[in-house]
Amino acid sequence: MAIFAYKAIDPTGVQREGTIDAVNIDLAIGAIQRRGLVISSIEPVEDKGRLSSRLSIFDRIKNADIVMVSRQITTLFEAQVSALRAFRLLASEARTPKLAEKLSAVANDIQGGSSISSALSRQSDVFSPFYVNMVRAGEESGKLDETFAFLADYLDRNYEITQKARNALIYPAFIFFTFIVVMVLMLTLVIPRLASMLEEVGQSVPIYTRIVVAISSFLSDYLLLLIILFGIASVFMYRYGKSERGMLFLSRARLQIPHLGSIYKKLFLSRVSDNLSTMLKSGIQVLRGLEITSTVVDDPTYQRVLAEAANDVKAGLPMSEAFRKHPEMPGIVVAMIKIGEETGNMGMILETMARFYRREVNNAIDTLVSLIEPIMIVVLALGVAILLASVLVPIYNLASGL
Repeated sequence: MAIFAYKAIDPTGVQREGTIDAVNIDLAIGAIQRRGLVISSIEPVEDKGRLSSRLSIFDRIKNADIVMVSRQITTLFEAQVSALRAFRLLASEARTPKLAEKLSAVANDIQGGSSISSALSRQSDVFSPFYVNMVRAGEESGKLDETFAFLADYLDRNYEITQKARNALIYPAFIFFTFIVVMVLMLTLVIPRLASMLEEVGQSVPIYTRIVVAISSFLSDYLLLLIILFGIASVFMYRYGKSERGMLFLSRARLQIPHLGSIYKKLFLSRVSDNLSTMLKSGIQVLRGLEITSTVVDDPTYQRVLAEAANDVKAGLPMSEAFRKHPEMPGIVVAMIKIGEETGNMGMILETMARFYRREVNNAIDTLVSLIEPIMIVVLALGVAILLASVLVPIYNLASGL
């Protein structure tokens, strides 16, 4: 993707200047002409400054930015501000240069005659298919302000529950990593010196001390090899995890982890229910809702379930029967969806399920956090106790024999 600077004349005879992203100059010219502009000059520009800003961690577009943009658009539309002016205003007040660039591109496309949803779809790295289709439904129903308010609330809920699940794992991961580092340092630096001292005096040592010394000797002799093997394994797992087969395998493995897998399952069920509820209440058909949700659920296992369910619905099956084929969808979900199909209140039923699973995720995370802390303390205490016993008991016996 390259950037081209252009000068052009609009239908009113006013000269305009700007930049446009395109694969090549021919596509850039075509995009400008579709906006009704007559090009007087166009040339590629160097983009070193923008590239450096994109590489900055402070120039990332966060979920909170999209939530804020959605709420601001809602307010501007309620105030009868035009879409073009609204996006121009938001671009001028954007938090980062990259967000300003994206919003300016949307405004340029709207000025060229594109609908809001079409303009947003061209910024697919920022606005998901779910977001774009929701806006398209809002355009068709004439309720864009309500649609953007729905989107802001949805993104807020989704971000909150995802962050809570992620943050619950940070503390135990940090403690576990610190524990491993301390143990390795003890086994490679402290225990070898103790072992050599005991060998010199010919002191007999307990069996657990001999085991610790043997582990220490192994780590001391093969630490570099283990680091290299760990690095190779990490690269292999990273590349395997990026493949379609690897992502599906890791996703299934994650869902099978005791307790943690249950949290992930409830998290994804909450996300699926919330997505489908929001779209169905906005007038999007069930089949299209399933197809869109499969692209934004962010889990290969549930992505496959939703894609296969969409094919079954396309073939004539009700959504409840399509979900019944997959063990990843609990029986209560299938039963609730069937009730929604029979009563015609599918959107409300799905919203109820989304609230239920959000509460379940919050409760499960709180329970997990309350259990992890004492478990980690016990594990750390046992590890430290074994190391101290293996070190202090031989020293005490040696001192007693003098």
